[in-house]
Amino acid sequence: MSMNVQIVTDNTFEQDVLGVATTVLVDFWATWCGPCQSLAPILEDVAAEYVGRMNFYKMDVDNNPATPPKFGVRGIPALIIFKDGQVKATKVGLLTKTELKQFINQNL
Repeated sequence: MSMNVQIVTDNTFEQDVLGVATTVLVDFWATWCGPCQSLAPILEDVAAEYVGRMNFYKMDVDNNPATPPKFGVRGIPALIIFKDGQVKATKVGLLTKTELKQFINQNL
């Protein structure tokens, strides 16, 4: 992970994502997921452009089984934007850099 995309776990999710006033994007992914692997460098690039405007996290669904079902994650990659601890928007599937930035800008 880079400095711009952090890891979040079942244990830290409430503090890092739900307990902050800033906008947060969480990428729910798994190591075996091809589209997830393709999204990773795109997410890194975009996260660098939004430093100070929102936080970016990745959650491995295999290592953190408690949190994804709480937010209806059934397919991955799943991107969920949280604002003030509430779900603001969700996208499932691989996005291009342009699509990802559009999704973020619509929900910032």
